[in-house]
Amino acid sequence: MQGAIARVCVVVVAAILNHPLLFPQENTTLPDQDKELMARMREHEERLEMEQAKLEKELSQLESKQEESSSEDGYSWYFWSTLSFVIFFTIELYRVDLTDTEIKPVEDEDVFSESGSVTPRTMVLDKDVLSNFCDKCMYTSSHENWRVREFVEGFADDLLESLRSVCDRDADMEVGDFVGIGSMFESWKVCKPLMCDLIVPFSPPDPYSFQFHLWCSPSSDVPPGLQGCGKIKVTKFGENEKGCLCGSANMGDDMLCLLHSRNDTPKVDHSPDELLCSRNTPFLAKDQVMKWFQISVTKAWGRISHKYDFEVTFRNLDAAGALTIRFRSGKVIMLNIIPVVQLEDTDAYFVSHFPSDCDSPPDPYWPLSFAVYEKNLLKHFAKRLPQNSCHLHCLQIVTFLHRKQTGLTGKSALTNYHLKTALLHLLLSKKPSVWGVESMEHRLRDLLSFLQRSLQEKRLHHVLIGNSKVPGDVQVPLIIRKAEPINLFRPLVLQRELHAATVRHFHEMLRNAPVLIQEYTPHLTNGGLHHILDESL
Repeated sequence: MQGAIARVCVVVVAAILNHPLLFPQENTTLPDQDKELMARMREHEERLEMEQAKLEKELSQLESKQEESSSEDGYSWYFWSTLSFVIFFTIELYRVDLTDTEIKPVEDEDVFSESGSVTPRTMVLDKDVLSNFCDKCMYTSSHENWRVREFVEGFADDLLESLRSVCDRDADMEVGDFVGIGSMFESWKVCKPLMCDLIVPFSPPDPYSFQFHLWCSPSSDVPPGLQGCGKIKVTKFGENEKGCLCGSANMGDDMLCLLHSRNDTPKVDHSPDELLCSRNTPFLAKDQVMKWFQISVTKAWGRISHKYDFEVTFRNLDAAGALTIRFRSGKVIMLNIIPVVQLEDTDAYFVSHFPSDCDSPPDPYWPLSFAVYEKNLLKHFAKRLPQNSCHLHCLQIVTFLHRKQTGLTGKSALTNYHLKTALLHLLLSKKPSVWGVESMEHRLRDLLSFLQRSLQEKRLHHVLIGNSKVPGDVQVPLIIRKAEPINLFRPLVLQRELHAATVRHFHEMLRNAPVLIQEYTPHLTNGGLHHILDESL
């Protein structure tokens, strides 16, 4: 009796799993090239069903002849039934997996369908047009960018040296040497106007130092919405166990400090305002830093302006060091000199603001930039990719399309930093050999597809934070590598309307991509390259 009940249960379970309402036989979402595969699977399934029926018939005959060994036959029947069940279940799971790969989440399906059916895989891209676009535009702009970098580096050296001379060495912040970051120094800048980003580290005067409180520290009090940020505390040398106590304790006349001689004069205490801190707190304030830096740069330029035959103005008073250099010929160069604080002895920097980011976290929270590590990661790939690889060309093309679409429909939540992050994720996940110049069309489609999927899922992780795929020779700090990944698309999760607008922007960009590339390519071949670079890009 128990054996019969068990057999019935197995048959019922198999029937339920093979029921058409649970696992539909018709998969209308599969592409045409998968129909042949599905036909072979159905034939295989039919053969399995015939084999199962044959086995059941043979087992029933044996059971009628040998009732005394029914127990052993029952176990045999269970074995074959279970085997058939596992085979059918595997087939159905495989069918469901194929179906799921083509189905979008319900909440985003309407958003994506509004922009039409253009996808990175279906958009028309002509290989010759892409190649001509890159050859005529990208290589020439790279040569021009090199000359601009050379000029900017020389001018920045002179300006910062003048800035140091106008600062009080005993009271003001100490300014270090600049570091070039961003697209201009990563060799993928293509769009006008020419813009260079320089970060300038500064440190407090003696006897003060900085202490850092990261969002990923065990005892962090940084709010969840400010991941990737930290606080900078200004401490006096000798206020903690790591400092020297000679300046804060009465050691007597017979005690000597091995760090400071008797002739060292005590430093004058500074007020929180002089140390650029937030009101009534020991934490460094971005607003105070930017105000100090703008005043210092203005004084520094006043001392050396007679040496140069161009005009320098602040183009944005809310951003420290946002300068516009205008030559008499009409040529314009944008220069962002950004004051930053170096995180201990790493190449990570707390930045007062990002040039392309209007929404800066409130004081006293500082965003942490890994731009130097990202530049080193691109250098790491450049050594391993094929000669004349297409990875930077793909990024330049997508950046060009994004800029042109922004000019047509306005700004969106998508930024050039998102585009670069997507490229770095692809470089980490694909073999170096697939990035040859002959594969540019395929890699461009891969990049656009990755962006589309990231927008659909509202998830694009920072490429360095919590990413175990980053090579060790890039030397990302351990605390950053072990931190939880940060979603750069978090605003899209919180703001549905912003997400919908960004998706529409992206799909309009895909729709217009062939036209935009084709539109500017003929001008490049007719001697209109400089017109394109100066007016269109």
